[in-house]
Amino acid sequence: MTTIGANLQQVRARITQACAASGREASGVTLLAVSKTFDVDAVIEAMKAGQMAFGENYVQEGVEKIQALRAQRPGHAVSWHCIGPLQSNKTRLVAAHFDWVQSVDRLKIAQRLSEQRPDGLPDLQVCLQVNIDGGANKSGVAPHELPALADAVRQLPRLQLRGLMCIPEPSDDPAEQMAVFLQARELFDQLRARGMPLDTLSMGMSDDLEAAVAAGSTLVRVGRGVFGHRPRKPAA
Repeated sequence: MTTIGANLQQVRARITQACAASGREASGVTLLAVSKTFDVDAVIEAMKAGQMAFGENYVQEGVEKIQALRAQRPGHAVSWHCIGPLQSNKTRLVAAHFDWVQSVDRLKIAQRLSEQRPDGLPDLQVCLQVNIDGGANKSGVAPHELPALADAVRQLPRLQLRGLMCIPEPSDDPAEQMAVFLQARELFDQLRARGMPLDTLSMGMSDDLEAAVAAGSTLVRVGRGVFGHRPRKPAA
């Protein structure tokens, strides 16, 4: 078994154990392998171990990887998620190549994605990124602005609003991790109570997926736990 294959097995075991501890079915949590900075060969190794959903933070790098993989392994039903901050000048690339965007945090971006999604492709699956704890990452809509944004995005053609995504400030305290994730879960439940058919709560990464699963995450984003430490960029 390759290192990536072994890592995937370990992460899946963690998810299964976390679900069991929370009285949940493991099938209710999707593993998104975050492949940013890793090459196509690493993605292929993960695919050979059964992983078919990948997340990319950097749009240009992600598009190049998507195109290369489709050329090398045509016909494989891989799902690609854009999970990094999205600027207006990158929306056309994302709309044309990705299947999901988890980092929509303002209406302008959603409108551009809607307008630029090519004919013939399925609707772009969208999550709204929420800045739950007001942390230094700064990306994400403020919780009090979330309902209005969700209402507006739901009306846009070529997009399907699926749920919420959050990236809390790092913490080694499981109680702190849980508190933030429960806030996201509450926002998610509030939107569903208003009649929105949401099914995706994207939260939890390599260091805190257990707390995220306990709080109700349906999708965890794991990079280092799958691919190992990211390669260093060469010196300028």
